[in-house]
Parts: sequence; C-alpha cells; structure tokens
Amino acid sequence: MDEDFAGFLSDFGPAFDKRYVPPSSIDHYRGKLPDQLLAYWEEHGWCGYADGLFWTVNPQEYEPALEAWIGDTRFMEQDSYHLIARSAFGELYFWGEKTGNSLRVFAPGSYCIPRESRFVGEKADFGVRLFFGALSRKVNDFAGMFDPVLRKLGRLKHDEMFGFVPTLALGGAATVDHIQKVKAVEHLVILAQLAPLEVITSPVPLIR
Repeated sequence: MDEDFAGFLSDFGPAFDKRYVPPSSIDHYRGKLPDQLLAYWEEHGWCGYADGLFWTVNPQEYEPALEAWIGDTRFMEQDSYHLIARSAFGELYFWGEKTGNSLRVFAPGSYCIPRESRFVGEKADFGVRLFFGALSRKVNDFAGMFDPVLRKLGRLKHDEMFGFVPTLALGGAATVDHIQKVKAVEHLVILAQLAPLEVITSPVPLIR
C-alpha cells in the first residue's frame, strides 16, 4: 500500500459497508480512470470511511446525479467526467478523463469549484494518490455537523446521505434538526433542479 492511501486510511479508516467491485466494472473504466484508482477499487471495494463521512462510489450508479449537475454545462464540453466519491452531505468529487481531479460540486449549496490539476496523463496515477492523501475530514464535514447528526440518526448505508429537509435552496435551515437520511442519488438529482449551479473560484462561500 502506498503512503498516501495509508495516510488516508489512518485518518478516515476503517472502511465499512464494503461492496465488491466486479471485474466488469474494472474493465469498463480501464483507460477512462487512472489505473491507481482501479487498483484501490480492487483491493478495498466501494465503501464508506470515517463512519460514513466519506464514500468511494460506483460511478455508473451516480450517472443520473452527474447528468443532473454538469450534463448541460461547459465542463462536459471540455472533458468526460466520472463521479468517484462523495461526502455524507453531498460534496461530490468528479474525475475528468483528461483533466483529472479538476471539479468538485457542493450539492446543497449549488456551487462548484473547478481547478486545474497538474497530475494528468502519465501523472494521473500519482494524482489519485494525492487526491486521497490530501483529503481532510474538515472539508467533508459541513459546518461540523457530522458527529451530532451521526449520534442522532446513526450510520448511513452506501446508498444514503444526510439531506436538509426542506432543502437549503428552498429556505431550509442549516441545522442538525433539519437533517434526515435520504437516498443519495435521488436526492442529488432533486437538488440539481432547485437552483442553478454557481461556479466559484475564490473565496469559497460562507455556507461551505
């Protein structure tokens, strides 16, 4: 195991709700996603980390969410993206076939953060290592709510996320009392329909 993923596991582990990644999925994404990511899938599966704060996911299952969020945007005109991971609250990590780790969407706030990655092409495998090695709990923990929500609602399943009800786009309050367990893909698609996606460069909105 490389030191970057070992560091990620040290901070986010242990994994749970692990799902086996079939060879057909590995073959499907060979040449589209970096070999290093596929190797992680083969060894660790798709699963939850940090009690469900962060999830690696099957990109095919999240294609409806990808299409809802960026299907009609300039991003899809520039590259082919795949949703490879998400947080409990809807931080979505998109990997571009040509642009690598270049796009993040925060679904409850309806904004995205594009970036330029230097680790593409022959450097893409190292880019995957850096992606996991640089992940932090704080970035994925919306307003520090994860622990109190976890105590209140319990662990998520692989197809669930924590959603604000009513949603923030409809005036819902960003408080623990207004969070429920919801089906992840379905909720993400609904969120995409409620507000236009705002492209953020700097600074990141306070809602973050």
